[in-house]
Amino acid sequence: MDKKQLQVGYGILLIITGVGVFFKIPYVMPRMATINYFANAALVIKFSLYILGGLLVLAGVMKVFKTLNRTGDV
Repeated sequence: MDKKQLQVGYGILLIITGVGVFFKIPYVMPRMATINYFANAALVIKFSLYILGGLLVLAGVMKVFKTLNRTGDV
């Protein structure tokens, strides 16, 4: 496995992780709201998790496109 394939695989892994965060948030937030310590900050936590998921997807897409564009495959 050469470096290009490893970089593309890493980018795809970042994208999958970001999408996984998006799908996991609706399941985690109701349980998190039942904890008194986090109940008042539920909106901030939800917003932060969506930003985290978006950044993971964005970083993965950038990684894949930069790697493939650098080698001339796109």
